[in-house]
Amino acid sequence: MNKPAGLPVHAGPAGGPSVEDWFPLLSRRKDGPWLAHRLDTDTSGCLAIALRKQPLLALQQAFATKTAQKTYWAVVQTGPQAETGRIDLPLEKQSSKKGWRMVTSLSGAAAATRWKILGRSKDLCWLELTLETGRTHQARVHCAAMNWPIVGDPLYGTPHPDGLHLLARSLILPFSPPITAIAPPRSGMKAALQACGWAPDKETKFYGVSSVKP
Repeated sequence: MNKPAGLPVHAGPAGGPSVEDWFPLLSRRKDGPWLAHRLDTDTSGCLAIALRKQPLLALQQAFATKTAQKTYWAVVQTGPQAETGRIDLPLEKQSSKKGWRMVTSLSGAAAATRWKILGRSKDLCWLELTLETGRTHQARVHCAAMNWPIVGDPLYGTPHPDGLHLLARSLILPFSPPITAIAPPRSGMKAALQACGWAPDKETKFYGVSSVKP
């Protein structure tokens, strides 16, 4: 499904609505549905949900073996000079009295992100990101560590009225036949994407289950 920005995938300590609140509408069975993976609360886009145990195990296997292909779109400040590249920076969780965040650290878990420039404006850059590993906040921390934070990132960059400009753009699942989902940019990202050369009239339609709204 196409998860909206601002909606957690599961309820946190503070409560409030989450994707899991809509599970009874997807299936009346007691064994499921289940989240097959997760997205940050402020990230919109493709989210896979298993309605039965067998597809859940298949999805978990696909993500564990990296045969499930995920790509992200991000609008970042300034951006890289080269057209393509790879970020290889280990990440670990750092806690303090103010909360927690992920940081780059030699003692952290291995994390790698490949990037490709899709467009530019004077001050912004539109990137396609492929996460070779699935660490928490990986795309956000890696981009910030390269001095091109994602627009609207309140934790690793600067807040923006239109929120975090990060989209889980596509998801390809290695089933037979393969399942492909493509999520459109949410409204809050469109102005920045258009400034970088994105053309809404050429946008590919979303394939998958319907959008979930809080």
